[in-house]
Amino acid sequence: MIPRLFRVARRRRETPDTWTVELEPASGPTLIAEPGQFTMVYAFGVGEVPLSVAGGGSGNGRESQRGRLTHTVRAVGAVTQALCATPPGAAVGVRGPFGRGWPLAEAVGADVVVVAGGLGLAPLRPLVRRMLARRADYGRLAVLVGARTPADVPYRRELARWRERPDVQAVATVDTAGPGWTGRVGVVTALLADARFDPASTVAFTCGPEVMMRFAAGALLERGVPAERVHLSLERRMLCGLGHCGACQLGPLLLCRDGPVHRYADVGRLLTVREL
Repeated sequence: MIPRLFRVARRRRETPDTWTVELEPASGPTLIAEPGQFTMVYAFGVGEVPLSVAGGGSGNGRESQRGRLTHTVRAVGAVTQALCATPPGAAVGVRGPFGRGWPLAEAVGADVVVVAGGLGLAPLRPLVRRMLARRADYGRLAVLVGARTPADVPYRRELARWRERPDVQAVATVDTAGPGWTGRVGVVTALLADARFDPASTVAFTCGPEVMMRFAAGALLERGVPAERVHLSLERRMLCGLGHCGACQLGPLLLCRDGPVHRYADVGRLLTVREL
């Protein structure tokens, strides 16, 4: 329950309302987080919010090499606005990591489909990086990303590098195109029709708005991917990260403790109940 002191090492603007913030511990080792886990980040004097680990931890990339922890934050409330405005050198508190991450071991030897809606790419980014670093361990890899507008696509430079790789099918689509946009237009689930994978040997990972994940899971099932091999990262209001407060309850589950990653076979029915 006691946060460790971290300092902002670097921050950069991803979209008009979103920042990627790299944190490094004020003392001691960095946190070891697996892809899909989250931390509770505290803006002193304002409050605390759960944030998916978007880089660093035990993953790959420059942040990990520097011992940093990375979060991508959308400024939508008092705490996230404060975190996005925190300058390099300033202190924040970090608790965690918490939760159950992506089951990467299940994907070894299989084709992989990643479906991200908007900022849902943040918790999927370490997973993609891990697979690219160990590319021979996996089959075909499709990374499908959706956003509202071209300006809202996160990690644009990194996505461009993924698209240049011959061993990755990386495609972005937007709801509304703007000047200069030459990519796809439409919902991200429509990209699944053109994705290259063998349904009988595929593991899928998806994160984004809940309605998008339901439709993505349905489209994957229609193509023959078993529900047990479709994994979703679910979000409810998380206050403690330890399963004590009950704020993140979804039916019999406490998402901070039992998730946030779940098999669609286990939670699909719960997502159809409006009251939950």
